[in-house]
Amino acid sequence: MSNSEALMEKTGVELLFSEVELEARRDHIVDFIAEMVDDAGAEGAVIGLSGGIDSTTVAYLACEALGADAVHGLLMPSSVNPDDDETDAERVATTLGIEYDTLEINPIVDAFVDSAPDHAAEDRMALGNVRVRTRAVLNYFVANAESRLVLGTGNRSEAATGYFTKYGDQAVDCNPIGNLYKCQVRQLARALGVPEELVNRTPTAAMWEGQTDEEEMGLGYDELDAILALHVDGPLPKHATVETLDISEEAVDRVVELYETSAHKRAMPPAPDPV
Repeated sequence: MSNSEALMEKTGVELLFSEVELEARRDHIVDFIAEMVDDAGAEGAVIGLSGGIDSTTVAYLACEALGADAVHGLLMPSSVNPDDDETDAERVATTLGIEYDTLEINPIVDAFVDSAPDHAAEDRMALGNVRVRTRAVLNYFVANAESRLVLGTGNRSEAATGYFTKYGDQAVDCNPIGNLYKCQVRQLARALGVPEELVNRTPTAAMWEGQTDEEEMGLGYDELDAILALHVDGPLPKHATVETLDISEEAVDRVVELYETSAHKRAMPPAPDPV
């Protein structure tokens, strides 16, 4: 039993789908991708492939929706990416039979560093965001040239906590798995036939060497999903969430803080009210 299944059994929170619900959700997302591409009059889709579970799941869904010939994968490694990233991403592309290109982003990032004030590159987060935004520019460069849409790979857990780069990995035309918690993405991936080692791979945005999602957020995805479902998205107050999940108040406070401080990322840039 996975941690997500254990939490569901313990709390009664429906974090995971029933078999019927999962099949319906799969069909719904496949139809969504097909409709988005058709409505835009596009020729297909571009996906940035990292080898992680989110981009892999979107790639599998896109192939169901559009056919492998209409999906173009971009592998965009940098100097901080583990070697396994590129290998796993190539494996996904090869398994699905989609066209893919490997685009090294180091020269582009280096050009930004050389052009910016000296102190900019000393900020690890700022430099990591440059890597993510460079990938977004390349996604759109290729998509525009080929009359395709850029498919995002963000999930609900990341969106709620602001765990994405503004105008970076959320600079996309649509987010097929944007309404799924991380545990639901893993569940759907298994149903799609994604290899288990990719399903269970440690999530990372590869913003700097050794970076992982869960370490940066300060808690694991299963715990995060449960707090989001029960408290942030759900009806339970903090004390009930703590008791139900048998977790610390600090963990709940951390998720609420992430949610509240990232609100600006989930909204269009504000403008002053009309005078």
